[in-house]
Amino acid sequence: MLSIHTTNHRKKVAFKPLVEGAVSMYVCGPTVYDKGHLGHGRSAVAFDMVRRYLMYRKFKVTYVSNYTDIDDKMINRAAERGISVPELAEEIIPLYVRDFGELRVLPADVSPRATEFVPQMIELIGELELKGLTYVISDGVYFDVSKFEMYGALSGQQMEDLQAGARKEVNMEKRNHQDFVLWKMAKSGEPAWASPWGSGRPGWHIECSAMVRSVLGQPIDIHGGGLDLTFPHHECEIAQSEAAYGVKFAQYWLHNGFVNINKEKMSKSLHNFITLEDVLKVYEGRVIRFLYLQTHYRSPLDFSEEMLEQSKNGLARVDQFIALLRHYTPADDAIDLSVFFDQYRELFITAMDNDFDMPGATGVMFSFINFCQDLLKRKIFSQENVLEVLGFMDELDAVFAILSREKHDIPESVMVLINEREQVRKDRNFKRSDEIREELKTQGFEVEDTSDGPMVKRI
Repeated sequence: MLSIHTTNHRKKVAFKPLVEGAVSMYVCGPTVYDKGHLGHGRSAVAFDMVRRYLMYRKFKVTYVSNYTDIDDKMINRAAERGISVPELAEEIIPLYVRDFGELRVLPADVSPRATEFVPQMIELIGELELKGLTYVISDGVYFDVSKFEMYGALSGQQMEDLQAGARKEVNMEKRNHQDFVLWKMAKSGEPAWASPWGSGRPGWHIECSAMVRSVLGQPIDIHGGGLDLTFPHHECEIAQSEAAYGVKFAQYWLHNGFVNINKEKMSKSLHNFITLEDVLKVYEGRVIRFLYLQTHYRSPLDFSEEMLEQSKNGLARVDQFIALLRHYTPADDAIDLSVFFDQYRELFITAMDNDFDMPGATGVMFSFINFCQDLLKRKIFSQENVLEVLGFMDELDAVFAILSREKHDIPESVMVLINEREQVRKDRNFKRSDEIREELKTQGFEVEDTSDGPMVKRI
């Protein structure tokens, strides 16, 4: 049974969706004022992995991830650039689509933009007002957190210990410094919408609450996002959504860990971020994806170029295994591999059922590769066996999404040289072995001898 460690339970719990066989899932997407960085990529890949595994387990998943296309950062950046906020959004959103696509993140079923749901946000604020949970001061409409007993429960903080944590400095007009803005009164030159409280725009937190309810309904099964969103953003979402409608907002809260640069959280505010665009100029998207997957999604990831190279080498090993299968000269008789497929499938599911243990699952994949390579060396694989193994690798890749999309990533001529080199090495003809190594380099490939056999990668 699938068990997941959730932020709200603070322990692993059995996963049981609201509707049997179906999962509703909402993940907070980026604020589109600038290009995406490695932190955005990690969150996108983490929840894509969760989504893919749920689909692997035959759940019908409805996956929603938004774009925040109106907030202070959007307004400030647009002003700096001398363009409108909508123009900025139209420029940046396609960059996220491109970069996430390179990371092999499946497109969301729905990708709502905050500006498309302003009427629903106004309606939600109205519901809160009717319940006496809001008040108006000079710069906007605020939620009174003292009237929601569970405020702080998600992040595990006591009301007296909470800090403002908002995107603006504390407003002295507020009743409590934790109170958060629902509707901001219009300022000159800023985008604005008409509302019962005057012309203005929505606060950041109200956006996701309205989009979740409008697109998925309430409650939902899984709400996800980066660890930095736990407080105040997700805390505020819970408060306003549950206070307005009197039902649970989300069953399971999942948060991915930070990406660290030199042991410090990467963020645009700290000016230590690395854009996905820059890394993708040097490394394939699947290399970056595989790097993310080799650290548990809830743990911090200490990024380095060395880690990227390790990821690249790991994928080269997988690519060579696939190429070896495709160029293998099969034996006549098939052997029955079904029991081994069942064993490795069970190991894979056991790992993933344990809070989406992707590092454990990748270990299962490499163990399977080692097992098959041993059989290949013994020359007992038939063509049927080769197709079965390729099919099993494709089955796992429905979750991993790391296999090369080039069916002949390593050309047959290169495989011929590699096989010849293995034979001459056995014959201790090292002069010819070195000649083949140099010949491979002229074709753009490098060979490294490992305990599992030769590993070939492009140079």
